Amino acid sequence: MRVEYKAGLFLLILCLCMYLWLLQERNTASFHSEIQQEELKEQVEEKTKTVTLQRGEEIVKLDLETYLKGVVGSEMTPSYEMEALKAQAVAARTFVASRNYKVDDTTASQVYLDDSQLKAAWKEQYETSKEKIAEAVDATKGEIMVVDGKPITAFFFASSGGKTANSEEYYSSALSYLRSVDSPWDADIDQDYVTTFRCSKQELAHALGKSSISEIEAPIFYDSGYVKAIMIDGQEYSGRTIREALQLKSSCFHIAVADDEVTFTVYGSGHGVGMSQEGAQGMAKEGYDYKAILEHYYSGIEWMNVYKS
Repeated sequence: MRVEYKAGLFLLILCLCMYLWLLQERNTASFHSEIQQEELKEQVEEKTKTVTLQRGEEIVKLDLETYLKGVVGSEMTPSYEMEALKAQAVAARTFVASRNYKVDDTTASQVYLDDSQLKAAWKEQYETSKEKIAEAVDATKGEIMVVDGKPITAFFFASSGGKTANSEEYYSSALSYLRSVDSPWDADIDQDYVTTFRCSKQELAHALGKSSISEIEAPIFYDSGYVKAIMIDGQEYSGRTIREALQLKSSCFHIAVADDEVTFTVYGSGHGVGMSQEGAQGMAKEGYDYKAILEHYYSGIEWMNVYKS
């Protein structure tokens, strides 16, 4: 009986020890679970970026992805291919990231329309367009393009004259990722690819702040096809200066002079630097995905997610 008693007592103690061990493990697991839940909560909270948007005299704070839906819907036609819209979403997200999430709602930054403005613009296509734009933004959530770990200045424009321009051809800085590349799709996609502007020599003189004009030489072109310079009565004007003075659609143009009339034949639309939106549409229609589109127009880029950096 004494042996059986001792054996029973040993089993009882063993069971008690096992119970206490299991109880401790359960509490430890619960503690770690609470920590993990808190960490997850913090990660979710971190997965937001706020855009400070200047709208006239008003400053508006918007969640990044919400802001982008107003930008993509304003900057690109919603009926375009999904991969083109995704490319636009990433370009727009990268651009605002490069500005430290502080922009205005004009072409000086990126055009932004709020929901009521989009509804007025899209009319009966509002619901369909809104859903498609949201899909493009959500599918690329957080994705941006970087070089040396920093967001690039992801310029984009409507359509090129067959090639994009190097950044220094329109802006002051030569950036490694904004190099001239072929963009043959634009001519087929852009319905207003070629436009014509006519003026008198006197009207041109007035636009350039001159009293009169007698001689206009043939333009000098960059390899990209955009005008580098024009000599007018011995004075040099850049293609950008002429474009802005006359409000031409782009600085990719040719000039014909007949007596007092000057005719500008203009190709494409926009400054020509970065991604061509019509080119992106053309590439998408040929089956390229958004990353291939962006890697074509922005040289040597890498990818990063703003919510994981």
